[in-house]
Amino acid sequence: MEKDCGIWIYILSHKLRKRMNESMQALGITGMQSRIMHYILVKCTNGPVFQRDVENAFGFSRSTATEILQLMERNGLIMRQCMKSDARLKNLIPTQKAVRLDAQIVQYLRDTEKYLTQGLSESQVSLFMETAAQMSENLDK
Repeated sequence: MEKDCGIWIYILSHKLRKRMNESMQALGITGMQSRIMHYILVKCTNGPVFQRDVENAFGFSRSTATEILQLMERNGLIMRQCMKSDARLKNLIPTQKAVRLDAQIVQYLRDTEKYLTQGLSESQVSLFMETAAQMSENLDK
């Protein structure tokens, strides 16, 4: 049986998730938590970050984002602070623990990206990114 695009994406996703989880286990977080935490740390420098921002950035459903963010809050990685303008909105604030872990996470993400794309030219990586974006857009229709 010939492998189609969908199975290749699944294989890559599974391998990447496994590798990330193994690497982040020493820090006491999952690979996805590390990506979300880094996203929050980067975005909070420009203003408040809300759950819907995480949902949009990672393509999560509301329930999935809620589950991950609640676990991150219980693990002391983020705090939720009600906005004065609208108490229904809760700003996601990284804790000092998250700040301390971020340098290790950033280094891991860089190393993983280098490892993942080794042997590929810049144009191949760029084409992959364009292709993946188009496939994602196709699935949103």
